Amino acid sequence: MKTEGKILIIDDDRDVLISLKLFLKQHFSEVLCEPDPKGLNGHLSEGTADVILLDMNFRAGEDDGREGIYWLKHIIEVRPDSVVILMTAYGEVELAVSTIKMGAFDFILKPFQNEKLLATLQAALKLSKSQREVTALKQVKESLSAEISGREAFLGDSLPMQKVFQTIKKVAKTDANVLILGENGTGKEMAARAIHGESKRANEAFINVDLGSLNENLFESELFGSVKGAYTDAKEDKAGRFELANKGTLFLDEIGNLAAPLQSKLLSALQNREVTRIGSNKKIKVDIRLVSATNMPLYEMAGTEEFRQDLLYRLNTVEIRMPALRERPEDIPTLVAYFLERFSKRYHKPVPELSKEAWEKMKSYSWPGNVRELQHTLERALILHEGARLEMHDLQLPNTNQNSLNIENLNLQKMEAQMIERALEKHRGNISKAAKELGLTRAALYRRLEKHDLQ
Repeated sequence: MKTEGKILIIDDDRDVLISLKLFLKQHFSEVLCEPDPKGLNGHLSEGTADVILLDMNFRAGEDDGREGIYWLKHIIEVRPDSVVILMTAYGEVELAVSTIKMGAFDFILKPFQNEKLLATLQAALKLSKSQREVTALKQVKESLSAEISGREAFLGDSLPMQKVFQTIKKVAKTDANVLILGENGTGKEMAARAIHGESKRANEAFINVDLGSLNENLFESELFGSVKGAYTDAKEDKAGRFELANKGTLFLDEIGNLAAPLQSKLLSALQNREVTRIGSNKKIKVDIRLVSATNMPLYEMAGTEEFRQDLLYRLNTVEIRMPALRERPEDIPTLVAYFLERFSKRYHKPVPELSKEAWEKMKSYSWPGNVRELQHTLERALILHEGARLEMHDLQLPNTNQNSLNIENLNLQKMEAQMIERALEKHRGNISKAAKELGLTRAALYRRLEKHDLQ
């Protein structure tokens, strides 16, 4: 079976080209021949050759290898990731060895030994493919970084947001654990990525783990990894998120949803900075920067032993609270301008204006879904509307302010749900304070949250 790969041979001796092509075509999917090194540029511009076999001499009577060195330098200058093997005679071995320092992968001697030639090419092909994969991953990473780093939708000139930016700038340069608190849609993940992007680990991996959606049965395999045969579906060794985040940042989102038995396992890994894959006894050291986030009241949960105090202390060396959008209404115009320009480019539409009524509606609305709700509202409006101006009805926001109770609806079930939502909004998700205002115990409030599907 042929190995997938393209080999480019450059030699002015046509007999050499023919013999090499006949032999190598038996082992590789594609073999190209080039008798004139000046034809190199065409191949380099296409960037398709995985390995280049380059002769060291091209002119009759020349045997000092200078031409080969010249073209080697040219190849590396044009495409630094090229994998080049030099073909040389016995008298040029010392010179050929020196070319490895210049960037050549290896050299082979003429006349060729087929087994040696094949082994060298196979090794070079593996290196070439690895380099291409690394380059591709780097490009993806840079693309993603450009998309979500900087500050994109993580914007704001308000005092609350300036405090957030200042804290991020101070803490990012350290390796301190960071706990980010805030309601859904306030930008907790954006803050985590900003911390990573401004840290000394910025060029390493940022690994996001949504603990809220992680099945308890998969917790250990996802976070700590597993070895082949550890359980029914473990068909190969698998690295966990801790290993993947080694040297980089591990972001544990929705950490308040972590079940009690799993909290102790997480604490042990964080304390020892080591993990053990399921099915193995080998401890693996990990070097991570830990950032966690939640919209749950962790301190109250720690007081009622719903969340381990020692784990909380491990997480919150530095704490950042993301303000709700209603706490920074002065940022709404900036965010609106950003999102409208972004979505106008995406959907190839002109950037619309907002009518006075639309602006008034946006400023008076409480935005319970925060920046995420604002983003989705504007994207939907831009997709559906026609014309140069967005009107109030284009926003499709509720007619009643969510800070007021809708007394026109006399359905007791709906009124109770509204009152609970209002109390939670007023106290920023604080269960104890909301329960006290409603005249309920925490347990009773949790039961009603479940009953009305408000969790």
